[in-house]
Amino acid sequence: MTRPDALVIAAPGTNRDGDVGFALERAGARPHTMLLNDCAHDAARIDNFGIVVLAGGFSYADALGAGRLFALEVDHALGESLHRAVQSGAVVLGICNGFQTLVRLGLLPGNDIQAALAHNADGVFVCEWVRIRATSSLCVWTKDLDTEIDCPIAHGEGRFVTDDLATLEQHDRIALRYSSPNPNGSMGDVAGICDATGR
Repeated sequence: MTRPDALVIAAPGTNRDGDVGFALERAGARPHTMLLNDCAHDAARIDNFGIVVLAGGFSYADALGAGRLFALEVDHALGESLHRAVQSGAVVLGICNGFQTLVRLGLLPGNDIQAALAHNADGVFVCEWVRIRATSSLCVWTKDLDTEIDCPIAHGEGRFVTDDLATLEQHDRIALRYSSPNPNGSMGDVAGICDATGR
């Protein structure tokens, strides 16, 4: 079986790209980490990857809000290419700032459902270990997980809000939920979502 090539996109301030590369390699992929600026010089190279991951951390120091500058830069440099990759079947994952970036780009949740990541309900930055559980059989990243996961978080804007939680639930698009106490006030204890394709 051929190992899929995975692109890990990093930006100034992201710091989880090494962890992502390690995890992808352990899962059988061939990770290639690239800075967003390097990707921008040849945006079409995204077409060579079946997996695209936006790494977490404090991109651009979260200067204008979590993931906001990362999203603007990704949209400017790779927006068309990233949307094309999704349409052609690539699987895309956003972790921490990467998740915030995918939401801000409109890639999540999609289908006319509005969603955002807001400041934590108590207004405090949270840095702790939480427990999450996979809840979606649609999401390619979580569908075979049958165990809870201990996961570190560090964010001030991690509260998931949406105008239509019921539709996301009905269509199996809640990928992860907090099973430990909800650390940020996310609606429905949501810790991760997927689009309508599950990719």
